Amino acid sequence: MDFIMTTQLIKPLLISALSASLLACGGGSGNDGSDGGTSSGWTPGVFASSSQFKGQCNALDEKNWLRSWSNETYLWYDEITDRDPASIVGVIDYFHTLKTEEKTASGAEKDKYHYAIPTDEWQQQQSGAGINYGFNFKLLRSAPPREVVVSYTEPGTPASAAGVRRGWEIVAVNGVDMINSNDVDALNNALFPSSKGVQTDFTFKLIGSNEERNITLTTSDFVRDPVMNVSTIATNTGNVGYLQFNSHNDPAERQLYDAFNQMLGSNISDLVIDMRYNGGGYLAMAAQLGYMVAGAYNTDGLVFEKTIFNDKHPTINPVTGQEIKPYLFIDEYLGFEPDSGVSEGTKLPSLNLERVFILSSSNTCSASEALINGLRGIPLARGFEVVLIGGKTCGKPYGFYPTDNCDTTFFTIQFTGENHAGEGEYGEGFAPENFTDPEFSPVPVTGCAVADDFTHQLGDKSEAMLAAALSYRATGLCPTPSTAAGLKGYAVQSSASEMGLSIGDNRVQTQMQNNRVLTPLPKELN
Repeated sequence: MDFIMTTQLIKPLLISALSASLLACGGGSGNDGSDGGTSSGWTPGVFASSSQFKGQCNALDEKNWLRSWSNETYLWYDEITDRDPASIVGVIDYFHTLKTEEKTASGAEKDKYHYAIPTDEWQQQQSGAGINYGFNFKLLRSAPPREVVVSYTEPGTPASAAGVRRGWEIVAVNGVDMINSNDVDALNNALFPSSKGVQTDFTFKLIGSNEERNITLTTSDFVRDPVMNVSTIATNTGNVGYLQFNSHNDPAERQLYDAFNQMLGSNISDLVIDMRYNGGGYLAMAAQLGYMVAGAYNTDGLVFEKTIFNDKHPTINPVTGQEIKPYLFIDEYLGFEPDSGVSEGTKLPSLNLERVFILSSSNTCSASEALINGLRGIPLARGFEVVLIGGKTCGKPYGFYPTDNCDTTFFTIQFTGENHAGEGEYGEGFAPENFTDPEFSPVPVTGCAVADDFTHQLGDKSEAMLAAALSYRATGLCPTPSTAAGLKGYAVQSSASEMGLSIGDNRVQTQMQNNRVLTPLPKELN
């Protein structure tokens, strides 16, 4: 598992059909009384319109709204067990029952993305800010002997100023042994703070040595930097562009715009997009990125993603009430962030490439996977290729519209997507074609399975994934599986007997790192 010490935020402002006005009903979903006991009027399999209960802010009406709304819009509505709203006291507790209990082929939950968050917290997170120390870390092993390493630091944060670097291992927090301690609460509280001003003493073990360093960091509000390490790598066969892309969030649009303009001036012949820690975000931004990579010849008139709702709604979007139209590749600036300095409608730059190298991991999710799938849908006649270097992606071809009711915003899976070729079922993720793991059945993609290499910094030509991409570009060959597996970087899943001693972030905000949010496009793009 990989955790980013900030919260990915996805702007609901564009979802005007859903939350143009937030209802200010006293108590909201915090009112967990049954409000009516068994007098709900519930009849199994019979559903009133959700609009009948919308904004009626007592617990029973809120639960009735959730029940009807889920039946109307949930992708797998026919897999929900219909329960009497009065039989479960809490509104949020009832919401948690309104999801499929089916499993994937590997035995994982089919729907791992069902959650709710207070609307005021959702609003505060629109800019990409979150409470954090300023570094990202990966749980290579969550149960004893635990292994937790820094993935990268955010510029301008206390962690960056203190010199914290990728590859450092966290061996203790506040004097508690990270590796073997049974005090899971102390470890979780230190690693996953929920408020500003939390001071934590970290003990790090440096890369390639037994030297330890004690650093005290304090949490604060920081905006995650979505685009980092934009650079040009000179090779004997042309310049290769590299960029680390961490999140499809508001600030990313301008940063991607600038990055691609920079690379246009560097005569790029190939591009490596490092999305190993990108959990997703705006689907429209993925469609923009696809255009900036592949250009007009490869994308004109093509579907980036066709959104598919449940079988009750083959032609009309059940959330917006509008005709369902596919997302095409988008060639213009949309203006996710106000006052970004670029006018809406400005033509996007494009490298007009014939292939792209994407670095991936289990944290490559949702809108990031939509980019992979969208580009793979370009017809073979146009000659575009996606090369995947790294690990299996998370497997989330699904998305939702964040929806407010009574001061709580709910997230329930409402659509899945297909590319221009009609491909879209990748619930087990994508993986390089030489990836082997009997527990999973991912969609194979041309490329090489390579573990995350924490002994080198991101963007370093010697870092294993980037080195494999450059080598494959030159020779068409992958490193041997033993070499890939020998690198420190594959997370180890804890056994059932170890789960009680496993650390893990259970905060709702962490789930928002793996999002694909559908937003209505400007009229001229519909």
